[in-house]
Amino acid sequence: MKNQDQFRVALSGAFQNNDGTPVFPMFDLSPLSDDPEVQFEYVAGIDGRMSAESLEGFDALVLLLEKFDANSIPANNRLTLIARFGVGFDTVDVEACKIKGIAVGITPNGVRRPVAASVLTYILALSGKLMIKDALVRGGPSTFAERAQHMGTGLVGKTLGSIGLGNIGVEVFRLCAPLGMNFIAHDPYIDSTVAQSVNVELKDLESVFRESDFLTLNVPLSEETLHLANAARLTLMKPTAYLINTSRGPVVDQTALVTALTQGVIAGAGLDVFDPEPPQADDPLLQLDNVILTPHALCWTDQCFAGIGAQDLEHVFAVKNGQVPQALADPTVADEPAFHLKLKHYRNCFASQST
Repeated sequence: MKNQDQFRVALSGAFQNNDGTPVFPMFDLSPLSDDPEVQFEYVAGIDGRMSAESLEGFDALVLLLEKFDANSIPANNRLTLIARFGVGFDTVDVEACKIKGIAVGITPNGVRRPVAASVLTYILALSGKLMIKDALVRGGPSTFAERAQHMGTGLVGKTLGSIGLGNIGVEVFRLCAPLGMNFIAHDPYIDSTVAQSVNVELKDLESVFRESDFLTLNVPLSEETLHLANAARLTLMKPTAYLINTSRGPVVDQTALVTALTQGVIAGAGLDVFDPEPPQADDPLLQLDNVILTPHALCWTDQCFAGIGAQDLEHVFAVKNGQVPQALADPTVADEPAFHLKLKHYRNCFASQST
């Protein structure tokens, strides 16, 4: 590799509005602009996908909504980092990136509390029948008088279940600790000490569906989790139970969920994600009054995006200094010779000047 005096960072075009203003002004880009060794610019995708030609000559890409697949990798193979703006990486071909020595960074620190708070918001809103009671007031005196017909559900002694006990799942239980609920979870990939640290009893998948009064899905989208909440498992749930999904829409078989909600198989749901997304105006899900819907944005706060952006820039500067970023979609990329060669190059070019 030739020596270079500029570390070039691309920000995907979805970060900009049509008039050039930032979509998320709380994403502080001053660390990039303040570093004389860093040059950054916005790079638009084509039909929702990043193109290899547009990324030629860049060292890192901060990626928002666009897809990145094997055909997005520049021919010169200079690109070393894709910093995903969030924790979901189903829009990135992580394996293709790994083969070419490209790390995919994610932002668990930025989303941990905001997404967990979204789950708590759903628990409180569903248990208190918040949206139904809001409608009672808006309907005037006649519907106001119907309030006794819509009694809420107390949380003390109820069971909160989670499929997934990782970054967000653990935080959900931490936030819900004062509510007096029983905690259960299923996650075949975590150590039992993690569960013990938040007073969670680990159970098999079907038992968590069967025993939960509030069931929250906190898993990435993969072949393993596609339609994890299917018709058979929804049928296991209590008729008084609520399903909460803030992960990815296809984790739930949405057709089966509509049937379960319509037929009273479960009491209700809180959904921040959909399949397809966004749902069409005639989607039967939108006609139901026992589901609360938000547009994949319930966790969107100033603190959320400031935190996500800050961790993404930590990834950028780690790579610039020839270091392995802390949070990677596939940590085994650190074992790839191509990735190591790129990091060595950056250490030679930039790290000595940064110390």
